[in-house]
Amino acid sequence: MMRARSVFAAIMAALVFTTPAAAEPTATLASVSPAIDAIFARWADENHVPGMVYGVVDHGRLAYVRGIGVQDLTTRRPVDADTLFRIASMTKAFTALSILSLRDKGLIALDDPAETYVPEMRGWGNATADARRITLRDLLHHVAGFVTDDPWGDRQTPLPQDAFTRLLAAGVPFARAPEMHHEYANFGYAILGRVIANVTHAPYRAYVETTLLRPLGMTASGYDVHSLPPARRALGYRWESAAWTEEPTLDDGAFNAMGGLSVSATDYAKWLAFVLSAWPPRDDADVGPVRRGTVRQIAQGLNFASVFHRYGASGATACPGALAYGMGWRVVQDCDLGLTLNHGGGYPGYGSHVLVLPEFGVALFALTNRTYSGPSAPVWDSAVLLLHAGLLHRAEATPSPDLAAFYTAAREVWAAGSVAPLSGKVAMNFALDRSDAQWAKVLGETAAKAGRCDTSTPIRPDHALSGTFAWTCAHGTVEGSVLLAPTRPITVQSLHFAFVP
Repeated sequence: MMRARSVFAAIMAALVFTTPAAAEPTATLASVSPAIDAIFARWADENHVPGMVYGVVDHGRLAYVRGIGVQDLTTRRPVDADTLFRIASMTKAFTALSILSLRDKGLIALDDPAETYVPEMRGWGNATADARRITLRDLLHHVAGFVTDDPWGDRQTPLPQDAFTRLLAAGVPFARAPEMHHEYANFGYAILGRVIANVTHAPYRAYVETTLLRPLGMTASGYDVHSLPPARRALGYRWESAAWTEEPTLDDGAFNAMGGLSVSATDYAKWLAFVLSAWPPRDDADVGPVRRGTVRQIAQGLNFASVFHRYGASGATACPGALAYGMGWRVVQDCDLGLTLNHGGGYPGYGSHVLVLPEFGVALFALTNRTYSGPSAPVWDSAVLLLHAGLLHRAEATPSPDLAAFYTAAREVWAAGSVAPLSGKVAMNFALDRSDAQWAKVLGETAAKAGRCDTSTPIRPDHALSGTFAWTCAHGTVEGSVLLAPTRPITVQSLHFAFVP
């Protein structure tokens, strides 16, 4: 353990930087795995976790996985990639995507009132006289006006379906009017589970199993914990009074849609590979159990953005991110990691965390068997470690044919010292924003400051209709941009050249 602690100290010192250090050209996932192991070993030791499995999914495969500790304290079976853990609220991502798949099939509409599909809600009335009825979209994004309910909701998993029906019929108190504020509510996702059951005329879990788990090959995973092989199950424990106590096993019931799924690392990696496969948008055949475009919708946070401080050692020095709740995922725009999807899972006997980095094709996760032991810090620290080691790479974007053609025209403009090469190719605003004579003056002055430039550098697309470039010149750099207009035929609405000494 002493070596792990010394490695950990070095890692933590490195992670305080807010920008990636220069990458070691020989760095590989195998070469940094001892550092990842040290991060998780330290965290598990400090948090009294009996057992844990963690992994890295890289472009469709489980590239690294490690189990530490034991599945249960009696037999002391070691944790491995096939140990089954309850993932608690990380189940919500499966529920949300199941709802979206029903929408794709034309069986529901997200902006329909939830009471359309759950009749017991029709007698609830409105939170205020001017409030809308709760919609399915409100439930997906946790903006239905319910009170946050983790302490109560986590204990409702085994609630029988008939008892849930009575609870719904009795109505619930509103914390506020719907669509006014994000407030995390397990109750809302339990209602979504009932929606799925009512629309499909089958148990909620049956739809998830046939729509997602089986097509993805997640054959070891499931909701009925008692049907899972006992030799593969991680039992859940509470750490109290400096000792572990086994938590009672909660049966599968009416609240399973908010947190009832059990998975192995091997299975969960298949789920993450599928989620990651939705990025980037492309024209390939769409062969997944749910359309790629539908999967990408989970990343659409619904307003009510807040400031997010990154979990882990780099959180204090990294620039704050923008957080909103998507559909079963917390969506954060991170300064270094870009678009991220993450979620924790807290449950009696279990704690888990997942982080998906769509821009890099990588995801990290950790599953534990200790009550509410959310391993968010080691997951995010490991992601930052991979970034600093130069092991996270954004896919190179290819310019669209239109953007490439107008970038060629921009080079011709630079070489000619005038916008004459763009004749007949500009939007109506172009001449109004700057006259041809003024363009010639600006181009001449900029070229004189820059000196001879290497214009062979490719353009960096923002998307199909805009991009930026940087040319190395004798006296500095020329930075520029091309912005095309939303018209047919395609024209240019803006062109920019700026000299940077």
